[in-house]
Amino acid sequence: MATTVADIKAQYPIPVWKYQVTIDGDDYFFSEISGITQTNETITYKDGKNTMHMPGMDTPVELSLKKGIIKGDSKLTDWIFNTKMNTIDKRDITISLLDQEDLATQLVTWTVTNAFPKKLDAPSFNATSNEIAIESLDLMADSLTIEFK
Repeated sequence: MATTVADIKAQYPIPVWKYQVTIDGDDYFFSEISGITQTNETITYKDGKNTMHMPGMDTPVELSLKKGIIKGDSKLTDWIFNTKMNTIDKRDITISLLDQEDLATQLVTWTVTNAFPKKLDAPSFNATSNEIAIESLDLMADSLTIEFK
């Protein structure tokens, strides 16, 4: 069991609430990021009574970014509305999990390459609620890499 601060930092899982998102060099602030998943297709080989499963090609990476709507900030919505067939603005995205005490220190970085928007969800409107307006942007990307620092 960890008994010192250094032991706790080295042995305990990292909290997820301090992170940084960069899209093509610009920092963005999101309330939630989900769906950073890498999966492989499965190939099934059948030979008489024997069946063997092998990994196939990687599937595209799909992720969802949620953020509060800020007056006059339309960078992400402009991105989806400027994406048309054969006119795609693909961007690289990095999501870095930060050290809780030193926010300049990145502990783990997920890099999603060649991402483009495929779905924009406007906030849900409810006259009896006082929640902030959250928009959601779903992206598809070619690949995912993870770097532990």
